[in-house]
Amino acid sequence: MDFKYDVIVIGAGHAGCEAAVAAANLGSKTCLITMDMNKVAQMSCNPAVGGIAKGQIVREIDALGGYMGLITDKTAIQFRLLNRSKGPAMWSPRAQCDRNKFIWAWREVLENTPNLSIWQDTVKEIIVENGEIIGLTTFWDVTFYAKCVVITAGTFLNGLMHVGKTQLPGGRMAEPPSLQLTESIVKNGIRSGRMKTGTPVRIDGRSVDFELMSTQDGENDFHKFSFMNDGTQHLKQLQCWTCYTNEEVHQVLREGLAESPLFNGQIQSIGPRYCPSIETKIVTFPDKEQHQLFLEPEGETTQELYLNGFSSSLPLEIQIAALKKIPAFRNLEIYRPGYAIEYDFFDPTQLKHSLESKVIKNLFFAGQVNGTTGYEEAGGQGLIAGINAHINCHGGEPFVLARDEAYIGVLIDDLVTKGVDEPYRMFTSRAEYRILLRMDDADMRLTEKAWKLGLVKEDRYELMKSKREAIKRIIEFTKDYSIKTALINDALEFLGTTPMKYGCKLIDLINRPQITIDNIANYVPAFKQMLDEIEENRKEEIIEAAEIQIKYQGYIERERMIANKLARLETIKIRGKFDYDSIHSLSTEARQKLIKVDPETIAQASRIPGVSPSDINVLLVLSGR
Repeated sequence: MDFKYDVIVIGAGHAGCEAAVAAANLGSKTCLITMDMNKVAQMSCNPAVGGIAKGQIVREIDALGGYMGLITDKTAIQFRLLNRSKGPAMWSPRAQCDRNKFIWAWREVLENTPNLSIWQDTVKEIIVENGEIIGLTTFWDVTFYAKCVVITAGTFLNGLMHVGKTQLPGGRMAEPPSLQLTESIVKNGIRSGRMKTGTPVRIDGRSVDFELMSTQDGENDFHKFSFMNDGTQHLKQLQCWTCYTNEEVHQVLREGLAESPLFNGQIQSIGPRYCPSIETKIVTFPDKEQHQLFLEPEGETTQELYLNGFSSSLPLEIQIAALKKIPAFRNLEIYRPGYAIEYDFFDPTQLKHSLESKVIKNLFFAGQVNGTTGYEEAGGQGLIAGINAHINCHGGEPFVLARDEAYIGVLIDDLVTKGVDEPYRMFTSRAEYRILLRMDDADMRLTEKAWKLGLVKEDRYELMKSKREAIKRIIEFTKDYSIKTALINDALEFLGTTPMKYGCKLIDLINRPQITIDNIANYVPAFKQMLDEIEENRKEEIIEAAEIQIKYQGYIERERMIANKLARLETIKIRGKFDYDSIHSLSTEARQKLIKVDPETIAQASRIPGVSPSDINVLLVLSGR
């Protein structure tokens, strides 16, 4: 039996769900193929969303009309805003979620999205004719035809799990791998490689002595992930706990290193540098006496707990023996051990910025198959791939985000320009325009773009516009309103800041470190009255955004000026214009890298490792600039 669609998405992880819903909401007849409908958007590792830079990506997904933020808010069991002590460019939301409720909230979205069908099966082969994908076949011998296909297979492609010397094929614990699909893709000229990731032991909470651990509470202020959240509270806020390893733990681990697949040659692929296993930590930092661990609930009612910081592929008995040396775990019982998993990925330098393959037309890749790690990175890629798959079906220019527009833009540009030699994880340090890519203004940056695409509907667009107007009104008021010394100096002393000698504009006072819009408004009745007119359930969000723009205006303007200067290079298109191998004024390394990446613009070429400023000058001269 044959089926025909505009867009087919292979895999229903975080990338696949966002890709499928985006393509369908834009109007493409879409099919999402998954091995298990009960595991859509499964949190394979930590049941948490967000974190440093990752939280910003989720807000961008939300601003573009994606669903990760809405579903996180709906299923969160603990919310925190990280990096509060730093500037707003570093503030990052993070939430623990109920793992099962997260799945079913996503499934509700998928099953009620117009134009979207779901098929439970495993894809074994893609069908390519004349360098263009036209469909695929499954293990149930069903043939699907499509104008575009998006591959988001996560860790399932030839997945192999490791616990000590035990090896078991699988994409996740108790779930089979996807076989043959990698080989089908590679035979069509696309390069693949192997990567490794891991996950920790899952603990039975009834066996833990929580009195020997420190508590880590959540926060209940106005912050959330979705700009569409109407102020609804999260699920019941649960505690997390912290404890530390000790020398006894480390000694057990050291004695077991010979049986670790990471150190005995059993695993050859490279794991994530920034989320190392516990055995890697004790080898890399031999003088460190302890490592912090976080014990986090998997759901609102389950006893299952996730031990963050103790990822391992050591034999089961060694994992348990080591953990029992921690006082809180002396009576430890577990649900399953930690394990490592190796899987196939495809070199992302073979992709365009739209995430379409340069090798096979209308074939897109998103998520861990591109060498990334993390639900948020996957979701961001999935959204962009789904949008562009729809565009390829119905016409239009590719939808691409620049590095100064979104962390998603930084992520994709890094992947297609630099490639990966280890699982890629987003950090704020990867973005050169951090002050422009704050969590508070993702909707200001991106929602209008998505509205023009048709992905964001009128209600969301109007909500963004009303927020923009409210922010503008606050800032204009502070610029125009004059403060007299006699009326404000007592208040300034009470607030711990120097009294004024002369009158000034309200904006000048708010720029003082000790002054906020909230604490000064009580002393300026006209200002307070204006603030009270703001819609109540969005008031705090709007005031925060306005205050950030006031206090950081100089930094924002300076970074925008730098971004605008460099944007000139983004307009100089060079793909297909040069035979790099024949340009001998370029360095040998530059020629090799330029041939491999085939950059779209001069700006992209300048970001390729091994391409020097002098090489860029050569290209500028040859471009007539």
